Amino acid sequence: MNEQIRAREVRLVGPEGEQVGIVPLERALQLAADVDLDLVEVAPMARPPVCKLMDFGKFKYESALKAREARRNQQQTVIKEMKLRPKIDPHDYETKKGHVVRFLKAGDKVKVTIMFRGREQSRPELGYRLLRRLESEITELGYVEAAPKQDGRNMIMVLAPHRAVKASAVAATASRGAPRDRAADESGAPAADETAAVGETAAAGDTGTAADTSGE
Repeated sequence: MNEQIRAREVRLVGPEGEQVGIVPLERALQLAADVDLDLVEVAPMARPPVCKLMDFGKFKYESALKAREARRNQQQTVIKEMKLRPKIDPHDYETKKGHVVRFLKAGDKVKVTIMFRGREQSRPELGYRLLRRLESEITELGYVEAAPKQDGRNMIMVLAPHRAVKASAVAATASRGAPRDRAADESGAPAADETAAVGETAAAGDTGTAADTSGE
């Protein structure tokens, strides 16, 4: 910028974007001083380098404002988690599916975990079948981003909302003027409603255990 520029001549651009042409560096610096602006290299690798007349302090300030606004409007990716048992009670399944639907409608991804216990670990097809059933019942809202995969005693599948569903959720949030809790989003911590869902998960898990015992 200004006297730090080392080229002997530059391709000069005026403050309104008009092309001045190739001029000696001394001439470009004089023109900048005449209009009380800075001479800023905008394409230093060009031959000759391209320089523009601008108020560099104002430029930096406006750039910082734009970057801050972009961060504020950025949609953070949130991954909710829903846990199920392979022999979950039908009523509990519908409750859990309702939570998954609500999360997808809010524009969030959902990590669905099937928890196997004891002899259930030798029947992974039960979990796979349950996940495929859930997938088929939420196709209007989302899709499988990560296919079912065995992870120790658990089987995991990740669902993501369709682009149109996520866009609708963002628009609804903006219209309400109530930005999401970015601290929770960035930390990955569950929101209040998710905490409730986790509590229900534990309760449903107990129910699933009872169902397993009676089934066997």
